[in-house]
Amino acid sequence: MTVTQSAPLVRTAERGHPDRWPILVILCLSLLLTTVDATVLHIAVPALTAALEPSAVQLLWIIDVYSLVVAPLLVVFGTLGDTYGRRRLVLAGFVLFGLASAAAAFAPTPLTLILARALLGVGGAMIMPATLSLIREVFTDRRERAVALGVWSAVAAAGAAVGPLAGGLLVGLWWGAVFLVNVPILLALLPAAVRLLPESPVRGGRPWDAVSAVLSVLGVLALAFGLKEAGSGSLMPLWAATLVFLAGLALLAAFVRRQRRLAVPFLDVGLFRRRAFTTGVLGVLLGVFALVGLQLMLAQYLQLVLGDSPVRAALRMLPLVISAVIGGLAAARVLPRIGLRATMSGGLALVALALTPTLTWGVEGHPVMLAVCFVGIGFGVQVALLAASDTIMASVPESRAGGAAAIEETAYELGAGLGVAALGTVTALAYAPGLPAVPGVPAGGMDQARQSLAAAAHVADEIGGATGGALLDAARWAFVNALHTTVVVSVVLLSLTAVVVAMLLSRD
Repeated sequence: MTVTQSAPLVRTAERGHPDRWPILVILCLSLLLTTVDATVLHIAVPALTAALEPSAVQLLWIIDVYSLVVAPLLVVFGTLGDTYGRRRLVLAGFVLFGLASAAAAFAPTPLTLILARALLGVGGAMIMPATLSLIREVFTDRRERAVALGVWSAVAAAGAAVGPLAGGLLVGLWWGAVFLVNVPILLALLPAAVRLLPESPVRGGRPWDAVSAVLSVLGVLALAFGLKEAGSGSLMPLWAATLVFLAGLALLAAFVRRQRRLAVPFLDVGLFRRRAFTTGVLGVLLGVFALVGLQLMLAQYLQLVLGDSPVRAALRMLPLVISAVIGGLAAARVLPRIGLRATMSGGLALVALALTPTLTWGVEGHPVMLAVCFVGIGFGVQVALLAASDTIMASVPESRAGGAAAIEETAYELGAGLGVAALGTVTALAYAPGLPAVPGVPAGGMDQARQSLAAAAHVADEIGGATGGALLDAARWAFVNALHTTVVVSVVLLSLTAVVVAMLLSRD
């Protein structure tokens, strides 16, 4: 195999680029880094909180700012890659992601960490769309591309699952290690990417509309921020968050109208007229919504209800990671046999079925059923995501692959952010009224305990004795009951989506 710098996009025997499989490894490792960062703090939060002592609002921003920055920039960098070349964006993204990772690891204050996480989001948005569109370029054979997309989607979903696992293992060394580990990986990836990644055709004659870019960024950002604030109320009241959300809808409506008028649109919104494409995007959004949102809730269940250490909780979530990888590989073989409709709707239905046993759980451990639940979630989500990804990328010409990939990646990031915000909000709304007053606990202590289970554990530790134990027991049961409410919402949503997919898609 001959390797040259900036390898040309040469196809052999109609199969694709001669180095397509090593290129797939580079793209998947790149994707893994960017997806892990969305969830790596789920288990590392207690250690980070002890080290930097952020306020409640700052902690929310530390967790959410990555997805909030990534989501609105994916379309921008996807179309930039289509116009000016994807390889240079990936390489620049590697450099920025590495520098931001080092800055986050050694952040001395919460504000510094928030800014570093925002830069990580910019770097991630530069990398993510190209991972899908380059697969479309280098794999020209449909069957090989299905396998490649299966690996890609397995990595995409497994990355969200690996995040807490990596965070739990690394936080035992030092909280900054969850970020610093990115640096040596990127130092190894960068020279390989320089040598192997193909230079995409540069379409300099196509205009790049800056107004559309601004409308899309501000619209998605306002939409995501409004939803987040409507659920958490950390920075503004509900009415203000609602106005921000409506402003986001208005900006996106203006964006869509502008695309319809442009001779060469910034983003081909006409793709959404295709039923399969729109359903695929919906499948991605809801699949990741369930995966990431429930994963955060179950991670808290393991640590704060069952009393697992971060490492033990991370290891107990390992079946989710393994089943996600297996699901992606299996789906690549199943999809051609049973068709898109059965694969996607069946995967979503499996996730709903796997969640149902959790409705019977209390504060006692269920090690076997917990593993079964994680296996069903990981496998089901991954099967659905592979089917969705295949139809999205097969619906567009190669020249618009970056834009389509950006839409899919935006669905991933919005699904992750909205899953945490929406399901976290449902849990919080059910938890607070479910925690009754405990004799001996002052009113101020009860108010603090009703904010979250972690806050209740802190208050119980300060009070100590039988009273503190009674508060902690009551808080654990309140959280479990709230988790049941969240699971019911998720099961209903997943089941309805499975039915809608079965109705909208053809059997092909």
